[in-house]
Amino acid sequence: MENYYAALNYTETLDNDKDHIMVKIQLHGEKESVTINAMIDSGATEDFIDREVCNKHGIKMIKAKNPREIYLADGKPSAMGPVTHMTKVPMDISSHRELAIFQVANLQNHEVILGMPWLREHNATIDWNDKRITFNSERCTTWCLKSSPVAYAVPEDKALEENLITRFSKVQAQKGPTTKDGPTANDQRVRVQKLSAEARVPMKGTARAAGHDLYANEGTDVPASGQAIVGTGIAIGLPYDTYGRIAPQSSLAVKHRLMTNAGVIDSDYRGEVKVVLANLGNQPYRVEKRRPNSTTDHRKIRQPRDTRSNAVGRYREGRSGIRELRHHH
Repeated sequence: MENYYAALNYTETLDNDKDHIMVKIQLHGEKESVTINAMIDSGATEDFIDREVCNKHGIKMIKAKNPREIYLADGKPSAMGPVTHMTKVPMDISSHRELAIFQVANLQNHEVILGMPWLREHNATIDWNDKRITFNSERCTTWCLKSSPVAYAVPEDKALEENLITRFSKVQAQKGPTTKDGPTANDQRVRVQKLSAEARVPMKGTARAAGHDLYANEGTDVPASGQAIVGTGIAIGLPYDTYGRIAPQSSLAVKHRLMTNAGVIDSDYRGEVKVVLANLGNQPYRVEKRRPNSTTDHRKIRQPRDTRSNAVGRYREGRSGIRELRHHH
């Protein structure tokens, strides 16, 4: 058994920002090409790619002859593994082109990790302080480069947010057509649009969290025994026949008695998502900008057939017949 990621105290949790940088890469899958941000990490003993990235963008995975477990520094198995597949995919970093080889894992906070095998193979000069990568090895200047050998890193906060937009806003079980009224039954994508440049895309607080945290796009005071509306600066397009649910954050509910009201986002709603925060405590609460204030997920709508029956009373009829009923479960 090989300890793939022993350099980290906890998988993908990096305390030292001098041993890693983020860089924009382009992967060329069989279905499409995708531009995402990869982490170059001198503490990783292998090069990794997230399984979801492979599935979504048609990057062919090759089954490994001998599956291997991934261990943390304390010797415990990591949630990333085991590694059962690898892949070879064309990858661009600026003008640098290569056929990259990755171990496929269930990465939780990153899409691609370039570790020591990649660093050794290309032997690039990395200025960790200025966040600059220069591909000046004999191999790269002979085989990999098309023009300038220099690539510049992406600020980590920006890189992670761009990756979240790619991961969260384009989640799909199967591509399907859309109509002018919205997605069809085959389209399971969740779309997120930033209505403000300073808005934050929803993200999970932990790897296995049930929902994504919603962030305040403005500072707001919630009075004691009162409520306030908090804007998020985003709009969400939900999959066909689903609705969004806004729920309170456990920590805010326990510590400050903050709850949420009006917690349903209809599948056809395209305006800004706003959270109605109710303060059940006897002290006012200040919601800080860009801080999480609630959680959202989406659930299936079960639509009962509308039929006439004397047993359940009368339906109000309009010009087109029976009034449409809408049920959320």
